[in-house]
Amino acid sequence: MEILSKLQKIDASLLAYIYKQGKRRAVIPVAKAISHSGDGYLHVLIPLLLLLIAPPHTDDFFILLAVALVIERVLYWVLKNSLKRRRPQEFLLNFSSIITASDRFSFPSGHTSGAFLLATALAIVYAPPFAVLYTWACLVGLSRVVLGVHFPGDTLVGALMGCSCCLLVADFMELI
Repeated sequence: MEILSKLQKIDASLLAYIYKQGKRRAVIPVAKAISHSGDGYLHVLIPLLLLLIAPPHTDDFFILLAVALVIERVLYWVLKNSLKRRRPQEFLLNFSSIITASDRFSFPSGHTSGAFLLATALAIVYAPPFAVLYTWACLVGLSRVVLGVHFPGDTLVGALMGCSCCLLVADFMELI
């Protein structure tokens, strides 16, 4: 238990530092926009766009995204509702988040998990420049910390979870 306590202290310290930097540099409107981009709309809009463009391997992408999302969302829901990690503003004294989260618990970050899953699916099937996809996904995770609704550890685990679910399904589908 002592190690968990130490990890929580490190996580809280990192949160305080990132949160303070975001406020000092007046990045809140940008953080809100980036965070909103991780709400899940792109998981619908990108497949619709691909239907219009009809590039090769669209079927593989749809199946990969759909199956990986089902697995990721179930895992996300089970972890979030069984571990019940309190959000920063409930856990830390004199701390107030910039936005109100859509659910009660903090761990793992669903926005980050979804963003990394989408980035990984696109990278596996279409192999575009990885830097753009993963930069966006990293910014989604960072925005959640800047806005004070997640600890950095929540976003790190979310990133690992999103990538892992997608890679597991892609391996099963023999796409990698």
